[in-house]
Amino acid sequence: MASPKKKLQGLVAATITPMTEHGEINFSVIGQYVDYLVKEQGVKNIFVNGTTGEGLSLSISERRRVAEEWVTKGRNKLDQVVIHVGALSLKESQELAQHAAEIGADGIAVIAPFFLKPWNKVRAEEVLDGIQEKIPTFQGLKFSDTDLLDFAQCVDQNRQRQFAFLFGVDEQLLSALVMGATGAVGSTYNYLGKKTNQMLEAFERKDFSSALNHQFCIQRFINFVVKLGFGVSQTKAIMTLVSGIPMGPPRLPLQKASREFTDNAEAKLRSLDFLSFNDLKDGNLEACS
Repeated sequence: MASPKKKLQGLVAATITPMTEHGEINFSVIGQYVDYLVKEQGVKNIFVNGTTGEGLSLSISERRRVAEEWVTKGRNKLDQVVIHVGALSLKESQELAQHAAEIGADGIAVIAPFFLKPWNKVRAEEVLDGIQEKIPTFQGLKFSDTDLLDFAQCVDQNRQRQFAFLFGVDEQLLSALVMGATGAVGSTYNYLGKKTNQMLEAFERKDFSSALNHQFCIQRFINFVVKLGFGVSQTKAIMTLVSGIPMGPPRLPLQKASREFTDNAEAKLRSLDFLSFNDLKDGNLEACS
């Protein structure tokens, strides 16, 4: 990440790109989406055009316009709008980064080209070594691996640099907080932001028992949908269900989530008290406290 106005911390929703049934971007609901995140989920930071937003399935012109819409609709409502500018072409990444600066985004994030790439594996802690000499505006990283040793070394070796250490594995966030994560970027914060914020608040006040209960509750849902098959398509279906905002289908080659998946996910959300209980009998409840 580079050049946010202030240190990015707390929850960052990896935003979905709403689509029409014909696979065109539905810009008309983004303003409603912003209001939903802020008012209903308590999430005021967003990460646009990443994996969840199908950024690499969009054309460059579409990515520009999506970024513009989020910056415009989020003005005076969101704290930080970070635009993902990663692409298979470094030239395209540079163009998208320049555009993000021009429209007033708070920062950019980038994944390196991943089709043609070096064969050697580099740990995140090695990437951070001396990075501010190469990128003076560097502000932090999103760490989306389960290797907590690598993540912890990133934090430990850069404590004096005031970097943002954002964890990207939603179901393991509490473990990362113990290791020094300053926040998190994830798709589930679109619809489980309120519950995750409760976990963050419990952790801050050192009520670790409550924080653990919140994490277990979140894990119950994520574990359930992962077993059903969980990805961008299913995230769009869940967000539509929970928010009432039509996210539409994913863009090809991804396929729309099945009705069976949506029904099962809805039942699980209700049983965990993430949706109302009106349609359930008491015997089916496993609500989280």
